[in-house]
Amino acid sequence: MEVKQNVFDRLCCGGGENQRGLRSRRLCSFDFAFHSVFAPHPAVVSLPQFTMSRSFVRNSKFRHVFGQAAKADQCYDDIRISQMTWDSNFCSVNPKFVAMIVDASGGGAFMVLPLTKTGRIDMSYPTVCGHTGPVLDIEFCPHNDNIIASSSEDCSVMIWEIPDGGLTLPLTDPVVKLEGHSKRVGLLNWHPTAHNVLMSAGCDNIIILWNVARGEAVVRIDVHPDMIYSACWNRDGSRILTSCKDKTLRLLDPRKGTVLFEKEKPHEGFRPIRAVFVSDGKILTTGFSRMSERQVALWDPNNFGQPLTLQELDTSSGVLLPFYDPDTGVVYLCGKGDSSIRYFEVTDEAPFVHYLSMYSSKESQKGMGYMPKRGLEVNKCEIARFYKLHERKCEPIVMTVPRKSDLFQEDLYPDTVGPEPSVEADEWFQGKNGEPILISLKDGFTSTTKTKEFKVHKSLLKTNSTSALKFPLSRRRYLIVSQEVQSLRKEVKDLKAALEELTKRVRELESNK
Repeated sequence: MEVKQNVFDRLCCGGGENQRGLRSRRLCSFDFAFHSVFAPHPAVVSLPQFTMSRSFVRNSKFRHVFGQAAKADQCYDDIRISQMTWDSNFCSVNPKFVAMIVDASGGGAFMVLPLTKTGRIDMSYPTVCGHTGPVLDIEFCPHNDNIIASSSEDCSVMIWEIPDGGLTLPLTDPVVKLEGHSKRVGLLNWHPTAHNVLMSAGCDNIIILWNVARGEAVVRIDVHPDMIYSACWNRDGSRILTSCKDKTLRLLDPRKGTVLFEKEKPHEGFRPIRAVFVSDGKILTTGFSRMSERQVALWDPNNFGQPLTLQELDTSSGVLLPFYDPDTGVVYLCGKGDSSIRYFEVTDEAPFVHYLSMYSSKESQKGMGYMPKRGLEVNKCEIARFYKLHERKCEPIVMTVPRKSDLFQEDLYPDTVGPEPSVEADEWFQGKNGEPILISLKDGFTSTTKTKEFKVHKSLLKTNSTSALKFPLSRRRYLIVSQEVQSLRKEVKDLKAALEELTKRVRELESNK
């Protein structure tokens, strides 16, 4: 027993008389260790039971989505992207073409390339150059892949028809010219289900709904006291959602032009706000806090009091452009000037907006185009494709869900919106709504119906190019060729005049010697 006491003294006090306080503090610990060594162990020792949960990460089929840039030979190089400081996409794309706003002297221009025309683009490649001011926004028609709308600082909106093989000569005469804004027009958005209905928003704080076939401004919405930052349709085109410089979201009835709901200060910062419709009529917004931190929020229009979720992202200054895929519930946030694309999944479970991952690269983006679902390669499990604009090129970025099977993945590709409109413009303006007509992507998208021909009313045609649309296709081709011949003759005449002027100048210089 004396040996045990010595061991106890050395462990607790180190053998010193002045450390009796330390001895008393260690008494309980030593007592447990001593009895566990010298006392007999019971036959059964009961230990606390712990259950380990396996649900550490939320289960989602999009959790492993990854982005990959296209190879160099699949990019579009040597394109002088516009240097305008305007917060639009600067790019529009469909299964046939990719269009980009480019630098132009003496006016505005944009370039339209067939998707297959990759590699280096010659500087002399023809552009669409009918605007007298810089082009601010472009948008392909969802119901006709050959029709594209453009808006400009010259206060006009123009509608263009691109031939199937792309441009062979500069295009200067639009099919239709829409004039009604008093200041520059910075936003365009085609109606998702009604044929030939276009929305434009200008810096005169007015939204105009156009019947493009008639060339008429049917509805003018004047409810915004300041500049409109964004404007978009809901899925069936029965509502319009806008964000304004007065830091207010507005839900509008497009035919009546009235405000149904509004939300003041969805984000406290002074930088621009963007808003889009997502699933079940909910609204997703991107903006800035008072401390200039970028934010993303989700709102229920039936209860605008508090957001369903509000998440802070970073402190960058670029405006976040949201792209929402209703088939997968994934929203992609692309910041102008950023070098990354964040993507989130929107669900009915808190916190409702779930971060998935981020694609990063070295070079910043000046604009971004988003391919419609019917233009994707379903055999490669591609769920999104972006066209990222650099200073001198356009680079495709593919978002893919990794799957081992080569079979069609039905869970990734539900029936999606097709190119066929469900109502005509006159019917829609009279009050008829139409749900999107869906198509299957199981065998890849192939058009089973004839492309919806773009027609305009004869009484409104002012140019030869527009009048050509009432003729059969063979006659239209003949007229297009005639216009090209006339354009070539004019170019030859101008070149001859310039050559004669240079020859005359040379003769004068030689005579002076």
